[in-house]
Amino acid sequence: MCDLILLLFDHHKLDVSDEFKHVISSLRGHDDKIRVVLNKADQVDTQQLMRVYGALMWSLGKVLNTPEVSCVYIGSFNDKPINEAETGPIGKELFEREQEDLLFDLKDIPKKACDCRINEFVKRARAANIHAYIISHLKKEMPAMIGKAKTQQRLIDNLADEFGKVQREHHLPPGDFPNVEQFKEV
Repeated sequence: MCDLILLLFDHHKLDVSDEFKHVISSLRGHDDKIRVVLNKADQVDTQQLMRVYGALMWSLGKVLNTPEVSCVYIGSFNDKPINEAETGPIGKELFEREQEDLLFDLKDIPKKACDCRINEFVKRARAANIHAYIISHLKKEMPAMIGKAKTQQRLIDNLADEFGKVQREHHLPPGDFPNVEQFKEV
């Protein structure tokens, strides 16, 4: 389990390969841990940087499938001084602040570790609670003697509707429910 996930992009290579898409999609459920770093941004002027940033956000929007944008740090994260000839003094100041923010985020990891553990525990407890409600509901729907196989298949085929019934009956948030297709496989 990790506390922070950094996705690194260079200003000249913003495309997301199929392999990288697969990696990013495997991070679903950990969106709060994802941070994006746009590196080598001091090699372009302000106008180009705005275009690069927009292109990066567009590419990520297609892959991340989240309503909110991940935190994006813009800068030149290496041991060389910032190229002020391209960025100007405003760009240099921006990159320095972005670097400070990223370092603060990294240094803050140990402080957030306890919160993360508690949040993870709460997430698992909610999932277990939802699972118990679903299993209890499905068990109630099953007949005692005759027609078990038919009823079981009907319940599996209409699992999304059954989730809706459980949600309404117990006033549960829909975001806490598992993926229907994955639940069917199990």
